Amino acid sequence: MSGVSYLDKLLDGVAVDWTVLGDERFIEVANAARRPVKASLRVAGEIPYYGANNIQDYVDGYTHDGDYLLIAEDGSANLENYSIQYATGKFWANNHVHVVRGKKGLNTKFLYHYLRIVDFIPFLPNKGRAKLTKGEMIKIPFPIPCPGTPEKSLAIQAEIVRILDAFTELTAELTAELTAELTARKKQYNYYRDHLLRFEDGEVEWKTLGEVAEVRSGWGFPSAYQGHEEGPYPFYKVSDMNIVGNETTMQKANNYVDAEAIRKLGVKPAPMGTVIFPKIGAAVATNKKRLLSEPSAYDNNVMGLIPGSEIMDRFLFYWMQTFNLSSVANDSGAVPSIRKSEMEDVLIPIPPLAEQVRIVAILDKFDALTSSLSEGLPREIALRQQQYAHYRDRLLSFPKPEMEA
Repeated sequence: MSGVSYLDKLLDGVAVDWTVLGDERFIEVANAARRPVKASLRVAGEIPYYGANNIQDYVDGYTHDGDYLLIAEDGSANLENYSIQYATGKFWANNHVHVVRGKKGLNTKFLYHYLRIVDFIPFLPNKGRAKLTKGEMIKIPFPIPCPGTPEKSLAIQAEIVRILDAFTELTAELTAELTAELTARKKQYNYYRDHLLRFEDGEVEWKTLGEVAEVRSGWGFPSAYQGHEEGPYPFYKVSDMNIVGNETTMQKANNYVDAEAIRKLGVKPAPMGTVIFPKIGAAVATNKKRLLSEPSAYDNNVMGLIPGSEIMDRFLFYWMQTFNLSSVANDSGAVPSIRKSEMEDVLIPIPPLAEQVRIVAILDKFDALTSSLSEGLPREIALRQQQYAHYRDRLLSFPKPEMEA
């Protein structure tokens, strides 16, 4: 479908008028009913409580009932893709959104789709706070196709809404399908991983981690040595354990330390193949582990396992995925923590290297499949969103009035 030609066909030569959100013939601004309520004072219920970007809570009572647009007054998470929400039925709006809807002759959903392609930045005079005042909001222009024939105008608007809603629904369906597939693959991966790494007594030799790996805590790097955007050594903190699920390798680091810092502090970077994990605080319960893909440094809230000659790094990593960090955490104090001595005493199965190679090869295949789905999900969603944006932009490219001389 060609969006421009289809729009031309819909318009069929009829005129398009432009007006603004302050035009009371077409727009109702329902800001007067807005009411902010502190979280501690809200009464729990089933009615959505809207803020600038999303539903913040569910409460008892409502401020509006019907089909409305909620345009961020301040606090939009993204100025280039300005926050506009479509609310229907009973809802509660706080004072961080403008509440508007179309009157007779204007489809509110049509207005919603159109405003999503509008550049709001010129209407944000106070750039420091990015506040869209009502005085500026009412200046925002929008088109009315075929204004002289309201029935035809509404039919054109409804057809555009139908097409764009269909793209939105397809994107949602695709997301649900890919998410379900990814969940199923992860369950399958976890099942085979746990099965392959479960050994009965007498099947293999068991040793302590301290016998087969070096257990190395991190270092207390002064802040002056941190924060570089590039350098020879990535630097990881506890917060980096939550970058993404349990993928085999970490994403590209966004924090580096330079070689001079390493030299001055007398630190020996952890080699590629080190398995790192949080050793203190609430992050221990997340049970996240990472396999370093290059020599790296990490702070003193992180612990690493450097495998010796008896164990493959990837076998160690996969086995550590089955190990619960909380089982060795000392929670006698206010903050749970893992002692080096506790990790050194953890027993781990050590099958022959040939068997480790076989197990790792199988799990690598499952990991690659799971990771490809993890990467494919956002890519496919982004593709559908781009497709939606393409047709949205073309379907809403109404002819602009010629500038007066």
